[in-house]
Amino acid sequence: MARKANTGGADAANPGRLKQIALTYQMTRKADPKVGLVVAGVGIVVLGVLLGIGFLIGHPVYLGILGFVLAILAMAIVFGRRAESAAFGQMEGQPGAAAAVLQNVGRGWTTTPAVAMNRSQDVVHRAVGRAGIVLVAEGNPNRVKSLLAAEKKKMNRIVVDVPVHDIIVGDGEGQVPLKKVRTTMLKLPRVLTGPQVTAANDRLRAMGDLMSNMPLPKGPMPKGMRMPRGGKMR
Repeated sequence: MARKANTGGADAANPGRLKQIALTYQMTRKADPKVGLVVAGVGIVVLGVLLGIGFLIGHPVYLGILGFVLAILAMAIVFGRRAESAAFGQMEGQPGAAAAVLQNVGRGWTTTPAVAMNRSQDVVHRAVGRAGIVLVAEGNPNRVKSLLAAEKKKMNRIVVDVPVHDIIVGDGEGQVPLKKVRTTMLKLPRVLTGPQVTAANDRLRAMGDLMSNMPLPKGPMPKGMRMPRGGKMR
């Protein structure tokens, strides 16, 4: 019975996984119409090369099987990267896009969206990890600088022993493109221990944040979103 139940669970999971892949493909194709041709081309080339080598050395079956496996792997990698690029392309320029990226940085990071915001919807998000505190700003480059400066001053006053980094999302000079925010953060040197990260998070949590009483949607914030009455703006 238990064996049957486990099999049923696996069968139920497979359609869901296939449906998710199909949905991802459809979304990617809207932004990248050639994704199907590119992925198929990669698979054919990898399989053809391995199969050709197999015929040359007299082992077409073994190399054919290996080529099929490697072709599937290469297709998955290429599709994943193009899907990721398409997703970033759709998110780029939308308010709150950086918050969605920060929430997927990885384990060891605690993200707090919208710790500072002004009336023009320029916003600063905060992430805390082994590298210290990272403030990520999105919006008008000239306006977010004042938001970042005020937030860094606050951080230096509350957590004086923790390094504070800042990132402005954008494609201009001195800015970091949205798709490179995650890799930029992961390249920062790890200078804090686990207990130090926990202590920093506790102090910041006790301080409270600008948006702590406002429910935020996951992912990009809708345009036209306004601060609640009584909320502090800068």
